[in-house]
Amino acid sequence: MQTIHMCDLYGQYLTMKDEIDTAIQDVIKSTHFIKSGKVLDFEEKLATYLKTNVVSCGNGTDALQLAFMALELQPGDEIITTPFTFVSTVETAVLMGMKPVFVDVCADTYNLNADLIEAVITDKTKAILPVHLFGQCADLEKILTLAGKYSLFVVEDACQALGTDFYFEDGTVKNAGTIGDVGCNSFFPSKNLGAFGDGGAVYAKDEQLVNKIRSVANHGMKAKYEYERIGMNSRLDSMQAAILEVKLKYIEKHIKARQNAALFYDEKLKNIDEIDLPLRVKYSSHTFHQYTIRTEKRDALQKYLREKGIPSMVYYPKVLHLQAAYKNLGYKKGDFPVAEKLSETVLSLPMHTELQAEQLEYIVKNIEAFYENS
Repeated sequence: MQTIHMCDLYGQYLTMKDEIDTAIQDVIKSTHFIKSGKVLDFEEKLATYLKTNVVSCGNGTDALQLAFMALELQPGDEIITTPFTFVSTVETAVLMGMKPVFVDVCADTYNLNADLIEAVITDKTKAILPVHLFGQCADLEKILTLAGKYSLFVVEDACQALGTDFYFEDGTVKNAGTIGDVGCNSFFPSKNLGAFGDGGAVYAKDEQLVNKIRSVANHGMKAKYEYERIGMNSRLDSMQAAILEVKLKYIEKHIKARQNAALFYDEKLKNIDEIDLPLRVKYSSHTFHQYTIRTEKRDALQKYLREKGIPSMVYYPKVLHLQAAYKNLGYKKGDFPVAEKLSETVLSLPMHTELQAEQLEYIVKNIEAFYENS
């Protein structure tokens, strides 16, 4: 049996090797490494796939900053978000002088609990920042209703959910990241659509807003050497754009492979009482950037799997409101008990597009053995 990887980037590359190698060579031959036609081609293809406007950028963290800057959020403004996420969700807001206001998450979806948001809205609140964690959307319909009621922006952190669908009650279907005012995505190599380095994108359906985002990402430029606003330098390079353009052609195939692996885990692990499997909600598809279970024996299970040659990861071992860097926000242990409990019990199993049946069987048999003997 081949070595089991948490994310098999090389194995995936081999399935597209000729196309990717040709795309890379084309960029090298052109010597157009920055702001080339390859970048524009990729943006256009991704925009067609998502049915919205796309501005590529340097990474997912930059995407969030571009969103905040384009929406003209100011120091002192409050942004409601989750403490159970990667740090980039909040660090940009803090760097810009804004205040993240946390709301606890749902124990079964790991996403922002929309029912708790209204209680923390103040006259300083300017935006809600849901994170579509692990590949499943937060409850956007409730969030959009609240945003409309209080005239708030909705900025979607969709960095883990490219290709995820949101189902509205009226039957409308939209892509994660294209539903709020602005959506943010990362092309970090392990993501649903991953580059061979850093990369990101910002989505907006409003043409004026997307033009503003594009300007902010390019130093605030209006025309060459003419600057109409304060901006930054954040761009996707041509090499990454060429690679992503190839991989985008296979995004649905790759998502299906992740979903099939998840269904295998579901079926084989459903009878283990000490494991809580990832819940599927009716309002969102799940693209399984991660397959994350909950178990009180998390640390012991992870150690056992490691001894058997099976990798696993904890996303995330410490919630943001208890991190030293964010102690000035004034939160304490016990403020968000669900998120805190998740940080002690979640475990992500191997999940990628190249998982083989033999590997999946080996993983679940060892999980079963652990619980039978513990």
